Amino acid sequence: MDWLIDIFRSNPAIPIFLTLGIGFWVGKLKYKTFSLGTVTSVLLVGVLVGQMDIPIPGPIKSVFFLLFLFAIGYSVGPEFFRALRGSGIKQVIFAIVMCVLCFGVTVGVALAFGYNPGEAAGLFAGAQTISAVIGVGDDTINTLTASAADKHAWTELVPVCYAVTYIFGTIGSAYILSYIGPAMLGGLKKVKAQTAELEKSMNQSSLTSDPAYINALRPVVFRAYKADSDFFGTPRTVAEVEGKLSGEGKRLFVERLRSGSTLVDSPAATQTIAKGDEIVLSGRREFIIGDESWIGPEVADAELLSFPAEQIPVMISKKEFDGITVDALRAKPFMKGVAINKITAVGQSMPVLAQTKLQRGDIVTITGLRREVDAAAAEMGYADRPSKQTDMVFVGLGIFIGALIGAITIHLGGIPVGLSTSGGALIAGLILGWLRSKHPTFGRIPDSSVWLMNNLGLNMFIAVIGITSAPTFVYGIKEAGWMLFVAGVIATTVPLIIGIWAGAKIFKFHPAINLGCCAGSRVTTASLGAIQDSLGSTTPALGYTITYAIGNTLLILMGVAITLICA
Repeated sequence: MDWLIDIFRSNPAIPIFLTLGIGFWVGKLKYKTFSLGTVTSVLLVGVLVGQMDIPIPGPIKSVFFLLFLFAIGYSVGPEFFRALRGSGIKQVIFAIVMCVLCFGVTVGVALAFGYNPGEAAGLFAGAQTISAVIGVGDDTINTLTASAADKHAWTELVPVCYAVTYIFGTIGSAYILSYIGPAMLGGLKKVKAQTAELEKSMNQSSLTSDPAYINALRPVVFRAYKADSDFFGTPRTVAEVEGKLSGEGKRLFVERLRSGSTLVDSPAATQTIAKGDEIVLSGRREFIIGDESWIGPEVADAELLSFPAEQIPVMISKKEFDGITVDALRAKPFMKGVAINKITAVGQSMPVLAQTKLQRGDIVTITGLRREVDAAAAEMGYADRPSKQTDMVFVGLGIFIGALIGAITIHLGGIPVGLSTSGGALIAGLILGWLRSKHPTFGRIPDSSVWLMNNLGLNMFIAVIGITSAPTFVYGIKEAGWMLFVAGVIATTVPLIIGIWAGAKIFKFHPAINLGCCAGSRVTTASLGAIQDSLGSTTPALGYTITYAIGNTLLILMGVAITLICA
Protein backbone atom coordinates (compact mmCIF):
# COMPACT_ATOMS: atom_id res chain seq x y z
CA MET A 1 0.00 0.00 0.00
CA ASP A 2 2.86 2.37 0.80
CA TRP A 3 4.29 1.61 -2.63
CA LEU A 4 1.00 2.57 -4.31
CA ILE A 5 0.66 5.75 -2.25
CA ASP A 6 4.22 6.78 -3.19
CA ILE A 7 3.39 6.29 -6.89
CA PHE A 8 0.20 8.33 -6.55
CA ARG A 9 2.01 11.16 -4.79
CA SER A 10 4.83 11.19 -7.35
CA ASN A 11 2.44 10.92 -10.31
CA PRO A 12 -0.78 12.79 -9.45
CA ALA A 13 -2.20 12.22 -12.94
CA ILE A 14 -2.73 8.54 -12.04
CA PRO A 15 -5.13 9.08 -9.09
CA ILE A 16 -6.96 11.78 -11.08
CA PHE A 17 -7.85 9.33 -13.86
CA LEU A 18 -8.67 6.65 -11.29
CA THR A 19 -11.12 9.08 -9.72
CA LEU A 20 -12.65 9.95 -13.09
CA GLY A 21 -13.10 6.31 -14.13
CA ILE A 22 -14.71 5.15 -10.91
CA GLY A 23 -16.68 8.40 -10.53
CA PHE A 24 -18.27 8.14 -13.98
CA TRP A 25 -19.10 4.47 -13.32
CA VAL A 26 -20.74 5.25 -9.98
CA GLY A 27 -22.58 8.18 -11.56
CA LYS A 28 -24.31 5.80 -14.00
CA LEU A 29 -25.68 3.56 -11.23
CA LYS A 30 -29.38 3.97 -10.46
CA TYR A 31 -31.76 2.76 -7.83
CA LYS A 32 -35.22 3.15 -9.33
CA THR A 33 -35.09 6.82 -10.41
CA PHE A 34 -32.35 7.86 -7.97
CA SER A 35 -28.80 8.51 -9.15
CA LEU A 36 -25.98 10.50 -7.60
CA GLY A 37 -25.01 11.92 -10.96
CA THR A 38 -21.53 12.16 -12.41
CA VAL A 39 -20.33 15.34 -10.70
CA THR A 40 -21.28 14.30 -7.17
CA SER A 41 -19.92 10.78 -7.73
CA VAL A 42 -16.58 12.09 -8.99
CA LEU A 43 -16.35 14.45 -6.01
CA LEU A 44 -17.06 11.71 -3.45
CA VAL A 45 -14.68 9.24 -5.12
CA GLY A 46 -12.05 12.01 -5.15
CA VAL A 47 -12.55 12.47 -1.41
CA LEU A 48 -11.95 8.75 -0.84
CA VAL A 49 -8.86 8.64 -3.08
CA GLY A 50 -7.60 11.86 -1.50
CA GLN A 51 -7.41 10.25 1.93
CA MET A 52 -3.91 9.21 0.78
CA ASP A 53 -2.96 12.91 1.07
CA ILE A 54 -1.96 13.44 -2.57
CA PRO A 55 -0.68 16.93 -3.50
CA ILE A 56 -1.76 18.11 -6.96
CA PRO A 57 -0.36 21.23 -8.69
CA GLY A 58 -2.89 24.08 -8.78
CA PRO A 59 -2.85 24.94 -12.52
CA ILE A 60 -4.30 21.55 -13.52
CA LYS A 61 -7.78 22.24 -12.19
CA SER A 62 -7.82 25.82 -13.48
CA VAL A 63 -6.98 24.77 -17.06
CA PHE A 64 -9.80 22.23 -17.22
CA PHE A 65 -12.29 24.52 -15.53
CA LEU A 66 -11.69 27.26 -18.09
CA LEU A 67 -12.19 24.68 -20.85
CA PHE A 68 -15.51 23.66 -19.28
CA LEU A 69 -16.82 27.22 -18.94
CA PHE A 70 -15.86 28.12 -22.50
CA ALA A 71 -17.76 25.04 -23.75
CA ILE A 72 -20.84 26.03 -21.72
CA GLY A 73 -20.78 29.56 -23.16
CA TYR A 74 -20.23 28.26 -26.71
CA SER A 75 -23.25 25.93 -26.39
CA VAL A 76 -25.75 28.51 -25.13
CA GLY A 77 -24.38 31.65 -26.80
CA PRO A 78 -26.76 31.72 -29.81
CA GLU A 79 -29.83 31.22 -27.64
CA PHE A 80 -28.60 33.69 -25.01
CA PHE A 81 -28.08 36.67 -27.32
CA ARG A 82 -31.12 35.88 -29.45
CA ALA A 83 -33.23 35.95 -26.28
CA LEU A 84 -31.72 39.24 -25.13
CA ARG A 85 -32.64 41.04 -28.34
CA GLY A 86 -36.35 40.39 -27.93
CA SER A 87 -37.39 36.89 -28.97
CA GLY A 88 -39.13 35.14 -26.11
CA ILE A 89 -38.82 38.24 -23.92
CA LYS A 90 -41.30 36.89 -21.36
CA GLN A 91 -39.13 33.83 -20.88
CA VAL A 92 -36.02 36.02 -20.58
CA ILE A 93 -37.65 38.13 -17.85
CA PHE A 94 -38.90 35.01 -16.08
CA ALA A 95 -35.41 33.48 -16.11
CA ILE A 96 -33.95 36.67 -14.62
CA VAL A 97 -36.65 36.70 -11.92
CA MET A 98 -35.96 33.04 -11.10
CA CYS A 99 -32.21 33.62 -10.88
CA VAL A 100 -32.75 36.62 -8.60
CA LEU A 101 -35.04 34.48 -6.43
CA CYS A 102 -32.46 31.70 -6.23
CA PHE A 103 -29.76 34.23 -5.40
CA GLY A 104 -31.82 36.22 -2.89
CA VAL A 105 -33.12 33.19 -0.98
CA THR A 106 -29.66 31.61 -0.80
CA VAL A 107 -28.06 34.86 0.36
CA GLY A 108 -30.77 35.24 3.00
CA VAL A 109 -30.24 31.68 4.26
CA ALA A 110 -26.45 32.09 4.25
CA LEU A 111 -26.60 35.33 6.24
CA ALA A 112 -29.21 33.92 8.65
CA PHE A 113 -27.01 30.90 9.36
CA GLY A 114 -23.85 33.04 9.56
CA TYR A 115 -22.04 31.26 6.74
CA ASN A 116 -18.61 32.36 5.55
CA PRO A 117 -17.81 32.87 1.83
CA GLY A 118 -16.81 29.22 1.29
CA GLU A 119 -19.96 27.86 2.91
CA ALA A 120 -22.16 30.33 1.02
CA ALA A 121 -20.59 29.50 -2.37
CA GLY A 122 -20.91 25.75 -1.71
CA LEU A 123 -24.52 26.16 -0.58
CA PHE A 124 -25.38 28.14 -3.71
CA ALA A 125 -23.59 25.67 -6.01
CA GLY A 126 -25.30 22.62 -4.51
CA ALA A 127 -28.79 23.94 -3.76
CA GLN A 128 -29.09 25.49 -7.24
CA THR A 129 -27.22 22.57 -8.92
CA ILE A 130 -24.79 24.91 -10.65
CA SER A 131 -21.52 23.02 -10.25
CA ALA A 132 -19.49 25.72 -11.99
CA VAL A 133 -19.89 27.95 -8.92
CA ILE A 134 -17.39 25.72 -7.10
CA GLY A 135 -14.66 27.05 -9.35
CA VAL A 136 -16.05 30.57 -9.50
CA GLY A 137 -16.23 30.63 -5.70
CA ASP A 138 -12.62 29.51 -5.40
CA ASP A 139 -11.47 32.18 -7.83
CA THR A 140 -13.41 34.90 -6.03
CA ILE A 141 -12.20 33.85 -2.56
CA ASN A 142 -8.61 34.13 -3.78
CA THR A 143 -9.21 37.78 -4.73
CA LEU A 144 -10.46 38.72 -1.25
CA THR A 145 -8.38 40.80 1.16
CA ALA A 146 -8.29 38.09 3.82
CA SER A 147 -5.49 36.10 5.39
CA ALA A 148 -4.04 33.14 3.50
CA ALA A 149 -5.24 30.83 6.28
CA ASP A 150 -8.83 32.09 6.00
CA LYS A 151 -8.81 31.80 2.22
CA HIS A 152 -7.52 28.23 2.44
CA ALA A 153 -10.17 27.26 5.01
CA TRP A 154 -12.96 28.83 2.97
CA THR A 155 -11.95 27.17 -0.31
CA GLU A 156 -11.81 23.79 1.47
CA LEU A 157 -15.43 24.24 2.57
CA VAL A 158 -16.82 24.98 -0.91
CA PRO A 159 -16.85 21.35 -2.20
CA VAL A 160 -17.96 20.03 1.19
CA CYS A 161 -21.03 22.26 1.29
CA TYR A 162 -21.71 21.52 -2.37
CA ALA A 163 -21.71 17.75 -1.73
CA VAL A 164 -24.08 18.07 1.23
CA THR A 165 -26.65 20.22 -0.60
CA TYR A 166 -26.39 18.96 -4.18
CA ILE A 167 -28.28 15.69 -3.68
CA PHE A 168 -31.49 17.38 -2.58
CA GLY A 169 -30.83 20.17 -5.06
CA THR A 170 -31.12 17.58 -7.87
CA ILE A 171 -33.67 15.10 -6.52
CA GLY A 172 -35.75 17.74 -4.77
CA SER A 173 -35.93 19.95 -7.88
CA ALA A 174 -37.04 17.02 -10.04
CA TYR A 175 -39.73 16.01 -7.53
CA ILE A 176 -41.02 19.55 -7.02
CA LEU A 177 -41.28 20.31 -10.74
CA SER A 178 -42.70 16.95 -11.82
CA TYR A 179 -45.20 16.35 -8.99
CA ILE A 180 -45.71 19.36 -6.71
CA GLY A 181 -45.67 21.76 -9.69
CA PRO A 182 -48.51 20.04 -11.58
CA ALA A 183 -50.47 19.79 -8.30
CA MET A 184 -50.12 23.57 -7.86
CA LEU A 185 -51.31 24.11 -11.44
CA GLY A 186 -54.55 22.14 -11.12
CA GLY A 187 -53.44 18.54 -10.74
CA LEU A 188 -51.33 16.17 -12.84
CA LYS A 189 -54.31 14.83 -14.80
CA LYS A 190 -55.44 18.33 -15.78
CA VAL A 191 -51.94 19.49 -16.72
CA LYS A 192 -51.41 16.38 -18.87
CA ALA A 193 -54.68 17.09 -20.69
CA GLN A 194 -53.70 20.75 -21.21
CA THR A 195 -50.29 19.67 -22.51
CA ALA A 196 -51.87 17.24 -24.97
CA GLU A 197 -54.19 20.02 -26.14
CA LEU A 198 -51.26 22.42 -26.61
CA GLU A 199 -49.36 19.78 -28.55
CA LYS A 200 -52.42 19.19 -30.75
CA SER A 201 -52.89 22.91 -31.40
CA MET A 202 -49.22 23.36 -32.26
CA ASN A 203 -49.45 20.52 -34.76
CA GLN A 204 -52.22 22.17 -36.78
CA SER A 205 -50.81 22.81 -40.23
CA SER A 206 -51.99 24.83 -43.18
CA LEU A 207 -50.55 21.99 -45.27
CA THR A 208 -51.42 18.34 -45.02
CA SER A 209 -49.52 17.14 -41.92
CA ASP A 210 -45.95 16.21 -42.68
CA PRO A 211 -45.06 12.91 -40.99
CA ALA A 212 -42.00 14.58 -39.50
CA TYR A 213 -44.28 16.80 -37.42
CA ILE A 214 -45.16 14.00 -35.01
CA ASN A 215 -43.05 13.34 -31.95
CA ALA A 216 -42.13 9.74 -32.74
CA LEU A 217 -39.10 10.39 -34.91
CA ARG A 218 -39.27 7.25 -37.02
CA PRO A 219 -36.91 7.13 -39.99
CA VAL A 220 -37.70 8.34 -43.46
CA VAL A 221 -37.31 5.45 -45.91
CA PHE A 222 -37.07 4.94 -49.66
CA ARG A 223 -39.11 2.05 -51.17
CA ALA A 224 -39.61 0.90 -54.77
CA TYR A 225 -43.00 -0.15 -56.22
CA LYS A 226 -44.35 -1.28 -59.56
CA ALA A 227 -47.26 0.82 -60.76
CA ASP A 228 -49.52 -2.14 -61.45
CA SER A 229 -52.98 -1.11 -60.25
CA ASP A 230 -55.95 0.07 -62.29
CA PHE A 231 -55.25 3.62 -61.05
CA PHE A 232 -52.42 3.74 -63.60
CA GLY A 233 -54.56 2.39 -66.45
CA THR A 234 -54.53 5.98 -67.62
CA PRO A 235 -51.03 7.53 -67.28
CA ARG A 236 -50.86 9.75 -64.22
CA THR A 237 -48.61 12.74 -63.59
CA VAL A 238 -46.22 12.84 -60.66
CA ALA A 239 -48.31 15.70 -59.23
CA GLU A 240 -51.45 13.51 -59.32
CA VAL A 241 -49.67 10.61 -57.62
CA GLU A 242 -48.16 12.81 -54.91
CA GLY A 243 -51.55 14.44 -54.41
CA LYS A 244 -53.11 11.05 -53.73
CA LEU A 245 -50.14 10.07 -51.53
CA SER A 246 -50.42 13.25 -49.50
CA GLY A 247 -54.01 12.81 -48.42
CA GLU A 248 -55.28 11.83 -44.97
CA GLY A 249 -52.53 13.37 -42.88
CA LYS A 250 -49.48 12.11 -44.74
CA ARG A 251 -47.01 13.54 -47.24
CA LEU A 252 -44.90 11.33 -49.52
CA PHE A 253 -42.82 12.02 -52.62
CA VAL A 254 -41.97 10.34 -55.91
CA GLU A 255 -38.19 10.47 -55.92
CA ARG A 256 -37.29 8.28 -58.93
CA LEU A 257 -38.97 6.68 -61.94
CA ARG A 258 -38.11 3.86 -64.33
CA SER A 259 -40.09 3.85 -67.55
CA GLY A 260 -38.92 1.06 -69.81
CA SER A 261 -35.14 1.29 -69.84
CA THR A 262 -35.08 4.98 -68.84
CA LEU A 263 -34.28 6.09 -65.26
CA VAL A 264 -35.50 9.55 -64.25
CA ASP A 265 -34.17 11.22 -61.07
CA SER A 266 -36.44 13.72 -59.30
CA PRO A 267 -39.14 13.56 -61.99
CA ALA A 268 -40.94 16.81 -62.74
CA ALA A 269 -44.52 17.34 -61.57
CA THR A 270 -45.73 16.92 -65.17
CA GLN A 271 -43.83 13.66 -65.76
CA THR A 272 -46.29 10.83 -66.43
CA ILE A 273 -46.31 7.40 -64.79
CA ALA A 274 -47.87 4.57 -66.80
CA LYS A 275 -48.93 1.09 -65.81
CA GLY A 276 -45.86 -1.13 -65.57
CA ASP A 277 -43.47 1.72 -64.63
CA GLU A 278 -41.54 1.52 -61.36
CA ILE A 279 -41.31 4.37 -58.85
CA VAL A 280 -39.36 5.12 -55.67
CA LEU A 281 -41.32 6.72 -52.83
CA SER A 282 -39.84 8.56 -49.84
CA GLY A 283 -41.62 9.10 -46.55
CA ARG A 284 -42.32 7.46 -43.26
CA ARG A 285 -42.26 3.68 -43.33
CA GLU A 286 -45.79 3.15 -42.02
CA PHE A 287 -47.38 5.42 -44.65
CA ILE A 288 -45.52 3.88 -47.57
CA ILE A 289 -46.43 0.35 -46.51
CA GLY A 290 -50.04 1.39 -46.12
CA ASP A 291 -50.18 2.51 -49.77
CA GLU A 292 -49.10 -0.77 -51.38
CA SER A 293 -52.68 -1.79 -52.12
CA TRP A 294 -53.42 0.90 -54.72
CA ILE A 295 -49.91 1.32 -56.17
CA GLY A 296 -48.85 -2.25 -56.79
CA PRO A 297 -46.31 -4.73 -55.41
CA GLU A 298 -43.02 -3.66 -53.85
CA VAL A 299 -39.98 -4.54 -55.98
CA ALA A 300 -36.43 -5.31 -54.94
CA ASP A 301 -34.60 -3.41 -57.65
CA ALA A 302 -31.02 -2.65 -56.61
CA GLU A 303 -30.38 -0.35 -59.58
CA LEU A 304 -33.54 1.67 -58.99
CA LEU A 305 -32.77 2.12 -55.29
CA SER A 306 -29.06 2.84 -55.76
CA PHE A 307 -28.92 6.61 -55.50
CA PRO A 308 -27.40 9.04 -52.99
CA ALA A 309 -29.66 9.94 -50.06
CA GLU A 310 -28.48 11.99 -47.13
CA GLN A 311 -29.40 12.86 -43.57
CA ILE A 312 -27.52 15.92 -42.39
CA PRO A 313 -27.76 18.48 -39.59
CA VAL A 314 -28.27 22.05 -40.81
CA MET A 315 -27.58 25.12 -38.68
CA ILE A 316 -30.21 27.82 -39.15
CA SER A 317 -28.09 30.91 -39.75
CA LYS A 318 -30.01 33.10 -42.21
CA LYS A 319 -31.99 35.99 -40.79
CA GLU A 320 -35.15 35.28 -42.77
CA PHE A 321 -35.55 31.91 -41.06
CA ASP A 322 -35.17 33.27 -37.53
CA GLY A 323 -38.56 32.63 -35.90
CA ILE A 324 -40.08 30.62 -38.78
CA THR A 325 -42.39 27.73 -37.85
CA VAL A 326 -41.82 24.15 -39.00
CA ASP A 327 -45.04 24.44 -40.99
CA ALA A 328 -43.88 27.57 -42.82
CA LEU A 329 -40.47 26.05 -43.50
CA ARG A 330 -42.05 22.90 -44.89
CA ALA A 331 -44.08 25.01 -47.33
CA LYS A 332 -40.95 26.47 -48.94
CA PRO A 333 -40.38 25.23 -52.54
CA PHE A 334 -36.85 24.04 -51.75
CA MET A 335 -38.22 21.63 -49.10
CA LYS A 336 -39.93 19.39 -51.68
CA GLY A 337 -38.79 15.85 -50.98
CA VAL A 338 -37.02 16.89 -47.77
CA ALA A 339 -38.26 15.69 -44.38
CA ILE A 340 -37.44 17.18 -40.98
CA ASN A 341 -36.26 14.44 -38.65
CA LYS A 342 -35.09 16.33 -35.59
CA ILE A 343 -34.67 19.82 -34.11
CA THR A 344 -31.99 20.55 -31.52
CA ALA A 345 -31.60 23.77 -29.51
CA VAL A 346 -28.98 24.21 -26.77
CA GLY A 347 -28.30 20.48 -26.90
CA GLN A 348 -31.95 19.58 -26.23
CA SER A 349 -34.28 17.85 -28.68
CA MET A 350 -37.31 19.99 -29.45
CA PRO A 351 -40.76 18.65 -30.35
CA VAL A 352 -41.15 18.57 -34.14
CA LEU A 353 -44.59 20.16 -34.36
CA ALA A 354 -46.07 22.31 -37.11
CA GLN A 355 -46.02 25.45 -34.94
CA THR A 356 -42.62 24.88 -33.32
CA LYS A 357 -40.53 27.99 -34.02
CA LEU A 358 -37.00 27.67 -35.34
CA GLN A 359 -34.36 30.16 -34.28
CA ARG A 360 -30.96 31.14 -35.58
CA GLY A 361 -28.41 28.71 -34.15
CA ASP A 362 -30.86 25.77 -33.97
CA ILE A 363 -29.81 22.52 -35.63
CA VAL A 364 -32.38 20.93 -37.94
CA THR A 365 -31.67 17.38 -39.15
CA ILE A 366 -33.15 16.81 -42.61
CA THR A 367 -33.39 13.75 -44.88
CA GLY A 368 -33.79 13.42 -48.63
CA LEU A 369 -31.96 12.98 -51.90
CA ARG A 370 -28.52 14.48 -51.72
CA ARG A 371 -29.15 17.25 -54.23
CA GLU A 372 -32.47 18.15 -52.53
CA VAL A 373 -30.91 18.15 -49.08
CA ASP A 374 -27.94 20.22 -50.27
CA ALA A 375 -30.24 22.77 -51.89
CA ALA A 376 -32.38 23.04 -48.74
CA ALA A 377 -29.29 23.39 -46.52
CA ALA A 378 -27.94 26.22 -48.70
CA GLU A 379 -31.25 28.08 -48.39
CA MET A 380 -31.59 27.63 -44.62
CA GLY A 381 -28.03 28.22 -43.49
CA TYR A 382 -25.07 25.91 -43.21
CA ALA A 383 -24.82 22.13 -43.62
CA ASP A 384 -23.03 21.22 -40.41
CA ARG A 385 -21.76 17.90 -41.72
CA PRO A 386 -20.20 15.56 -39.15
CA SER A 387 -16.50 16.20 -38.71
CA LYS A 388 -13.87 15.17 -36.19
CA GLN A 389 -11.97 18.43 -36.46
CA THR A 390 -12.19 21.15 -33.80
CA ASP A 391 -11.06 24.70 -34.55
CA MET A 392 -8.39 24.84 -31.84
CA VAL A 393 -7.29 28.34 -32.90
CA PHE A 394 -10.82 29.47 -32.05
CA VAL A 395 -10.81 27.58 -28.72
CA GLY A 396 -7.31 28.53 -27.59
CA LEU A 397 -7.45 32.23 -28.41
CA GLY A 398 -11.05 32.48 -27.20
CA ILE A 399 -10.19 31.18 -23.72
CA PHE A 400 -7.00 33.28 -23.64
CA ILE A 401 -8.76 36.56 -24.44
CA GLY A 402 -11.71 35.86 -22.14
CA ALA A 403 -9.58 34.79 -19.17
CA LEU A 404 -7.23 37.75 -19.67
CA ILE A 405 -10.11 40.23 -19.56
CA GLY A 406 -11.63 38.40 -16.59
CA ALA A 407 -8.37 38.62 -14.66
CA ILE A 408 -8.64 42.42 -14.57
CA THR A 409 -9.87 43.48 -11.12
CA ILE A 410 -10.89 46.94 -9.95
CA HIS A 411 -11.47 47.93 -6.33
CA LEU A 412 -14.61 49.85 -5.40
CA GLY A 413 -14.57 51.01 -1.82
CA GLY A 414 -12.02 48.37 -0.95
CA ILE A 415 -14.15 45.60 -2.53
CA PRO A 416 -12.49 43.76 -5.44
CA VAL A 417 -14.80 43.65 -8.46
CA GLY A 418 -14.13 41.62 -11.60
CA LEU A 419 -15.37 38.74 -13.71
CA SER A 420 -12.50 36.45 -12.62
CA THR A 421 -10.75 34.27 -15.21
CA SER A 422 -13.61 31.77 -15.08
CA GLY A 423 -16.26 34.43 -15.70
CA GLY A 424 -14.18 35.82 -18.55
CA ALA A 425 -13.94 32.39 -20.20
CA LEU A 426 -17.72 31.99 -19.90
CA ILE A 427 -18.40 35.39 -21.51
CA ALA A 428 -15.90 34.63 -24.29
CA GLY A 429 -17.68 31.35 -24.99
CA LEU A 430 -21.05 33.13 -25.13
CA ILE A 431 -19.84 35.75 -27.61
CA LEU A 432 -17.91 33.34 -29.84
CA GLY A 433 -20.73 30.77 -29.82
CA TRP A 434 -23.11 33.52 -30.92
CA LEU A 435 -20.72 34.65 -33.68
CA ARG A 436 -20.44 31.05 -34.85
CA SER A 437 -24.25 30.87 -35.24
CA LYS A 438 -24.19 33.95 -37.49
CA HIS A 439 -21.07 32.98 -39.46
CA PRO A 440 -20.85 29.17 -39.29
CA THR A 441 -17.88 28.93 -41.63
CA PHE A 442 -15.42 29.22 -38.72
CA GLY A 443 -15.12 28.13 -35.10
CA ARG A 444 -16.51 24.62 -35.53
CA ILE A 445 -16.53 22.48 -32.40
CA PRO A 446 -18.24 19.10 -33.04
CA ASP A 447 -20.88 18.01 -30.53
CA SER A 448 -18.60 15.21 -29.37
CA SER A 449 -15.83 17.72 -28.65
CA VAL A 450 -18.22 20.05 -26.80
CA TRP A 451 -19.36 17.07 -24.72
CA LEU A 452 -15.75 16.17 -23.91
CA MET A 453 -14.79 19.74 -23.04
CA ASN A 454 -17.89 20.08 -20.91
CA ASN A 455 -17.79 16.77 -19.04
CA LEU A 456 -14.05 16.16 -18.87
CA GLY A 457 -13.35 19.82 -18.10
CA LEU A 458 -15.77 20.01 -15.19
CA ASN A 459 -15.14 16.54 -13.78
CA MET A 460 -11.35 16.81 -14.03
CA PHE A 461 -11.69 20.00 -12.00
CA ILE A 462 -14.05 18.29 -9.53
CA ALA A 463 -11.71 15.27 -9.22
CA VAL A 464 -8.80 17.52 -8.26
CA ILE A 465 -11.02 19.42 -5.80
CA GLY A 466 -12.11 16.16 -4.17
CA ILE A 467 -8.59 14.73 -3.92
CA THR A 468 -6.98 17.89 -2.56
CA SER A 469 -9.78 18.70 -0.11
CA ALA A 470 -10.05 15.12 1.20
CA PRO A 471 -7.75 15.51 4.23
CA THR A 472 -10.03 18.22 5.65
CA PHE A 473 -13.36 16.87 4.34
CA VAL A 474 -14.54 15.29 7.60
CA TYR A 475 -13.45 18.38 9.53
CA GLY A 476 -15.36 20.49 7.03
CA ILE A 477 -18.56 18.50 7.59
CA LYS A 478 -18.24 19.10 11.32
CA GLU A 479 -17.44 22.77 10.73
CA ALA A 480 -20.42 23.36 8.42
CA GLY A 481 -22.81 21.31 10.54
CA TRP A 482 -25.65 19.10 9.42
CA MET A 483 -28.02 22.07 9.50
CA LEU A 484 -26.42 22.83 6.15
CA PHE A 485 -28.65 20.17 4.61
CA VAL A 486 -31.70 22.00 5.96
CA ALA A 487 -30.34 25.27 4.56
CA GLY A 488 -29.98 23.55 1.17
CA VAL A 489 -33.58 22.30 1.25
CA ILE A 490 -34.82 25.84 1.89
CA ALA A 491 -32.60 27.37 -0.81
CA THR A 492 -33.76 24.77 -3.36
CA THR A 493 -37.47 24.65 -2.56
CA VAL A 494 -38.55 28.24 -1.94
CA PRO A 495 -37.44 29.74 -5.30
CA LEU A 496 -39.05 26.86 -7.24
CA ILE A 497 -42.39 27.14 -5.44
CA ILE A 498 -42.48 30.91 -5.95
CA GLY A 499 -41.36 30.49 -9.56
CA ILE A 500 -44.14 28.02 -10.40
CA TRP A 501 -46.69 30.40 -8.87
CA ALA A 502 -45.27 33.43 -10.69
CA GLY A 503 -45.14 31.57 -14.01
CA ALA A 504 -48.85 30.80 -13.73
CA LYS A 505 -50.25 33.96 -12.12
CA ILE A 506 -47.97 36.72 -13.36
CA PHE A 507 -46.42 35.45 -16.62
CA LYS A 508 -49.51 33.45 -17.64
CA PHE A 509 -47.46 30.59 -19.09
CA HIS A 510 -49.11 27.39 -20.20
CA PRO A 511 -48.52 24.81 -17.41
CA ALA A 512 -46.14 22.69 -19.50
CA ILE A 513 -44.15 25.74 -20.63
CA ASN A 514 -44.16 27.05 -17.04
CA LEU A 515 -42.54 23.88 -15.70
CA GLY A 516 -40.01 23.86 -18.55
CA CYS A 517 -39.10 27.49 -17.84
CA CYS A 518 -38.53 26.70 -14.15
CA ALA A 519 -36.25 23.77 -15.06
CA GLY A 520 -34.31 25.87 -17.57
CA SER A 521 -33.88 28.86 -15.25
CA ARG A 522 -32.46 26.52 -12.61
CA VAL A 523 -30.29 24.74 -15.23
CA THR A 524 -31.53 21.34 -14.08
CA THR A 525 -31.72 18.99 -17.06
CA ALA A 526 -32.66 16.08 -14.77
CA SER A 527 -35.80 17.99 -13.82
CA LEU A 528 -36.72 18.55 -17.46
CA GLY A 529 -36.53 14.80 -18.03
CA ALA A 530 -38.69 14.17 -14.95
CA ILE A 531 -41.29 16.73 -16.12
CA GLN A 532 -41.46 15.20 -19.59
CA ASP A 533 -41.85 11.71 -18.13
CA SER A 534 -44.57 12.93 -15.76
CA LEU A 535 -46.55 14.69 -18.52
CA GLY A 536 -45.78 12.16 -21.25
CA SER A 537 -44.71 14.93 -23.63
CA THR A 538 -41.60 16.73 -24.87
CA THR A 539 -43.50 20.04 -25.04
CA PRO A 540 -41.96 21.42 -21.78
CA ALA A 541 -38.67 21.69 -23.70
CA LEU A 542 -40.19 24.72 -25.47
CA GLY A 543 -39.79 26.63 -22.20
CA TYR A 544 -36.37 25.22 -21.39
CA THR A 545 -33.93 26.46 -24.03
CA ILE A 546 -34.11 30.26 -23.63
CA THR A 547 -34.34 30.13 -19.84
CA TYR A 548 -31.48 27.61 -19.69
CA ALA A 549 -29.21 29.94 -21.65
CA ILE A 550 -30.03 32.88 -19.36
CA GLY A 551 -29.92 30.86 -16.12
CA ASN A 552 -26.68 29.09 -16.96
CA THR A 553 -24.96 32.43 -17.39
CA LEU A 554 -26.52 34.47 -14.59
CA LEU A 555 -26.24 31.80 -11.87
CA ILE A 556 -22.53 31.34 -12.53
CA LEU A 557 -21.93 35.08 -12.33
CA MET A 558 -24.08 35.26 -9.19
CA GLY A 559 -21.65 32.79 -7.63
CA VAL A 560 -19.15 35.67 -7.61
CA ALA A 561 -21.68 38.01 -5.98
CA ILE A 562 -22.71 35.68 -3.16
CA THR A 563 -19.08 35.05 -2.27
CA LEU A 564 -18.38 38.77 -2.07
CA ILE A 565 -21.52 39.49 -0.03
CA CYS A 566 -20.75 36.81 2.55
CA ALA A 567 -17.17 38.03 2.88
